[in-house]
Amino acid sequence: MPFEMAPPSAHALVEAMRGLGYTLWTAVADIVDNSIAAGARAVRIDFQWDGPQTWIRVADDGHGMSEAELTQAMRAGARNPLSIRNTTDLGRFGLGLKTASFSQCRRLTVSSRRAGLAPACRVWDLDEIAKHDEWRLATEPMPSSVPLLAPLQDMPQGTVVLWEKLDRIVAADAVADDARAEDAFLSQIGRTERHLAMIFHRYLDAPGSPLHILFNGAGPQSRLRGWDPFMDTHPATSRTPDERLRHGDVEVRVQGFILPHRDRLDERTAELGGGPEGWVSQQGFYVYRNRRLLVPGDWLGLGHPRRWAKEDAYRLARLRLDIPNSADAAWSIDVRKSTAAPPRSLRGRLTDLAERVRADARRVFLHRGSYGPRAPAPNLQRAWTAVERRDGMAYRIDRAHPAVARVLAESSGSTEAVEAMLRVIEETVPVHRIWIETAEREGLAPTGFSATPPAEVRSVAEALYSDFTTRMGLSDDSARTLLMRTEPFNSFPDLVASLGVRTVEKP
Repeated sequence: MPFEMAPPSAHALVEAMRGLGYTLWTAVADIVDNSIAAGARAVRIDFQWDGPQTWIRVADDGHGMSEAELTQAMRAGARNPLSIRNTTDLGRFGLGLKTASFSQCRRLTVSSRRAGLAPACRVWDLDEIAKHDEWRLATEPMPSSVPLLAPLQDMPQGTVVLWEKLDRIVAADAVADDARAEDAFLSQIGRTERHLAMIFHRYLDAPGSPLHILFNGAGPQSRLRGWDPFMDTHPATSRTPDERLRHGDVEVRVQGFILPHRDRLDERTAELGGGPEGWVSQQGFYVYRNRRLLVPGDWLGLGHPRRWAKEDAYRLARLRLDIPNSADAAWSIDVRKSTAAPPRSLRGRLTDLAERVRADARRVFLHRGSYGPRAPAPNLQRAWTAVERRDGMAYRIDRAHPAVARVLAESSGSTEAVEAMLRVIEETVPVHRIWIETAEREGLAPTGFSATPPAEVRSVAEALYSDFTTRMGLSDDSARTLLMRTEPFNSFPDLVASLGVRTVEKP
């Protein structure tokens, strides 16, 4: 069959590769992937602000590359994504080093050394590619780059990846003393640090793991600590069983976690629990490949009868899902390693598991943690009830709640006035405002007497207890039992148990 060669324009293809949608933090994560794949024990990430000369560097002590290996690694499409890989490999397309780097900079310099060999260096300069429209890979660094490659000189093996001409991060007209531009750059450093703490937390926190990542320094204070999305060690976190699912010859594992309500967390833990994007955004599935987090919270297009969105009521629902790298194609893993789509054969079971976790998480959220490890009281008498109508949900005060029933019973001729007051309250509940402020402020002030002085809680409880034993004629035990079935006193068992108990003074 007749044919002709039609190679792509180098300049056009490179510019297209720059538009894959990387952020600074996802791009840096791709470079760290290569360090881990190279067996690195230490990865140091440095950010240096200097106006147009600002640079970013990732250095590791992995096994490094020879001249030929480095040239191959710098090629676009250095490997076939269909090739069989080592089970611990974190790459797939052979594009990560280039696409991640080009997305942030116009000059990529990589210097690497195999043990016993001299360092090798290769440079992609996008301005040179644009000028000649050719894949001109330089074999020596620019003179200004040489001092920045110095970390390799002190290591028997390893790799240094250097980004310069950071046109996607630093404006062309920025100067070294531009305070606003520097602040913007520094804020991205913090965001990158939080992102890597999440993406690689199972490497950083694994017992006996040799890997450590250092940010802008070499001391212990620079060492990155992992962020656990599941609060696995918190006593109020609940879990579903660890389940194994099969798709063909591939096995995946999934486990659900219902995180504690904010009322059960101190301020610092609550802030950390929200992760880089906040509590609402971090809900959903966390998809891992070889312990590396790919998708940090997403419902993966699941849901019935329509796809689930990220809603405030499900902010405490997170599921851990582990897949091997042999499942990349079946799960539609993209070049940036940031999206995944479950195979059709697994969608039904994953939906069922997620529905269970979502339902439990919603109960914990709505009842402020009362559905945690402690079982809810049977026949709990709540002050508010939800009534489903054609036009939506309505919320009504339960007239059978002991505190409400007491007022109605004692109102005699004023019953209509009390009922009118209750109806006004019911019709003016600021549902929309509560919903918005809960989302914006990551929660509301504690309720259910959780932040009320003990003496005040006792005073209210004693008033109801007295009503039970006098007006209603209940015995002490029956009055205490009824109070334990009344919200919010079900959360104060010791207080309820002490009501009506006389203390005998010693002579």
